[in-house]
Amino acid sequence: MIVRLADRQLKTKFGVFHEYLYYDGQTESVALVMGDVKNQPAVLCRVHSACMAAHVFNSIECDCREQMEIAQSLIQQEDRGVILWLDQEGRGNGHFALINSAKYAVEHGVSQTEAYKALGFSEDARNYTRASEMLSDLEVKSITLITNNPDKKNNLIRDGVEVVGTKPAILDANQNEDLQTYYADKKKRGHHII
Repeated sequence: MIVRLADRQLKTKFGVFHEYLYYDGQTESVALVMGDVKNQPAVLCRVHSACMAAHVFNSIECDCREQMEIAQSLIQQEDRGVILWLDQEGRGNGHFALINSAKYAVEHGVSQTEAYKALGFSEDARNYTRASEMLSDLEVKSITLITNNPDKKNNLIRDGVEVVGTKPAILDANQNEDLQTYYADKKKRGHHII
């Protein structure tokens, strides 16, 4: 069970969001909210996992930073929406698993998903219960999920979130070879819409 610890206004290059900090006894999560979402249907919502490589170090090996920017931009255009940031680095396995699986993938010529499994980590250990609890605390009636991942939608529905639609967040995969490999793995592994 999560509790709301603090909140404030946060100015971003995509406008002003209201930031809510949550804690579940082990990890912190953040909700960025723009506009009135209380009791509103079809609120644009991005459920986003932490990615130190992209968010802190500007890595080009994944699209995590760009996915966040796309979500903020879409929400800014509608002047209403929610981004839920969850501390689930490395598909929920942690940064240690991410570093080791990335190295293993390169050394053995396999996808990162195959590397996670080969090293004894879960293919995807992410959990969306916190996202469901945060949306409940914010009293959001239903969401339009910004995602390319059908599993994320199904997990949220299983956790009691009413998902009335999805909106893809697609980048140009031709930007670099790393992104092409990354997207190929996502399409094969999770049937992502890319």
